[in-house]
Amino acid sequence: MKTVESIQPLDPRALCARIQAGEAFAESVKAALNARGQAQEALFEIAREARLRGFPDRRAEVRSVIEISNICKQRCNYCSIGDAGTQKYVIPSEDLVEIAAFLHRERGRRVLLLQSGENKDRRFVANVIRACAQIKDRLPDIQLIGCIGNLSRDQYREMREAGVDRYLLKIEASNPALYEAAKPHDTWSERRQCLDDLLELGFMVGSGIIVGLPGQTEDDLVGDLRFLSGLDLDMVSASVFIPGHGTVYEHEPRGDVETTLNFMALLRILNPSALMPTTSSLEKLKADGQYLGLMAGANTLTVHDGTPQAFQHLFPIYDDTRYRPNDDHLRAIAERAGLVVPS
Repeated sequence: MKTVESIQPLDPRALCARIQAGEAFAESVKAALNARGQAQEALFEIAREARLRGFPDRRAEVRSVIEISNICKQRCNYCSIGDAGTQKYVIPSEDLVEIAAFLHRERGRRVLLLQSGENKDRRFVANVIRACAQIKDRLPDIQLIGCIGNLSRDQYREMREAGVDRYLLKIEASNPALYEAAKPHDTWSERRQCLDDLLELGFMVGSGIIVGLPGQTEDDLVGDLRFLSGLDLDMVSASVFIPGHGTVYEHEPRGDVETTLNFMALLRILNPSALMPTTSSLEKLKADGQYLGLMAGANTLTVHDGTPQAFQHLFPIYDDTRYRPNDDHLRAIAERAGLVVPS
């Protein structure tokens, strides 16, 4: 059996060819994850070539996020949302419609991400569905992305019927034990079933993982890459672990940005036609992190301009100093990366 050491001397193109062919997959992925310096730059170049095959017009998708509520029925070990001491809020459905109309009219936005804490409460979900239907009726050219966690199949079906085009549901970890250690109030099997439901109901589906979760191994990352690439997803992602303030994982070490960027590059190489975001967590941990995400193959930019300012500090994810990129910053890094941003 070949070892990581026996494959490491191969150039990145040889490594990627092995990975795409499924030859010595685990060992090749591990070697690629550890690429640094010139080898990493070559890996990123291969990822950009794959992106160009999938998106020959070089267009980057720009989407606004509206964080519609910080009420979360989970209490994940890495995330600050849902803390019992945090003031809770829900943006009313009529306000969501007006925010969407403003972003459409004043910012030219055509893709909106409606995100909240994980919450399958019937009344809450019904309000979101009602708002989505009204938005699509008023703004038929807008793309809506839902991201409110595990729901029942019927709730997902109602969202799809209301006009929600896509849904983001991160698997976080393809290893069930690692997932349930990080999310002790959830089960991996339920999460997986939700992904199946979304795919069967005709959503454009996105999923992703966290690189650097406590207890995660390189073998886990190999499994994550295989899992995500085997689902034929429309959107894929990887974010770097940042321990949330006041969480169980608060004092755990942060994830490694370079490993995360390399994982993103491999995701792009195996998923040339999928949308992939460059996340704010990269910028939080490394200067120019989001630009490097684009250089590693990402092509989606999320602008934090939909959440009313009064609520922004109540949706921290990891802490109150969460990095929130603006439109000018994202357009600038996209231009530097050779991508085209719709005006």
